[in-house]
Amino acid sequence: MGHMPHALREEFPEFAEKLPRIEESDGHFRRLAEEYRSVNRAILELEAGDETNPHFDEEGLRKKRLFLKDEIYALLKEH
Repeated sequence: MGHMPHALREEFPEFAEKLPRIEESDGHFRRLAEEYRSVNRAILELEAGDETNPHFDEEGLRKKRLFLKDEIYALLKEH
């Protein structure tokens, strides 16, 4: 996969080395990270003009990404 803006490694460079280990060992973290990547991908598709699904709520997706990012950060600080 190529460069993806807002990837977790970019958002949390101070945890970049720990991310794979935490994702492998913590199921809840893994689910949050997968959902974050899915939402992020949907936002990037909208930004690229892929409006195949007119029901996408870009503002709602951005809020969801921010919420997930906050949740992920809280878990990263615990590990």
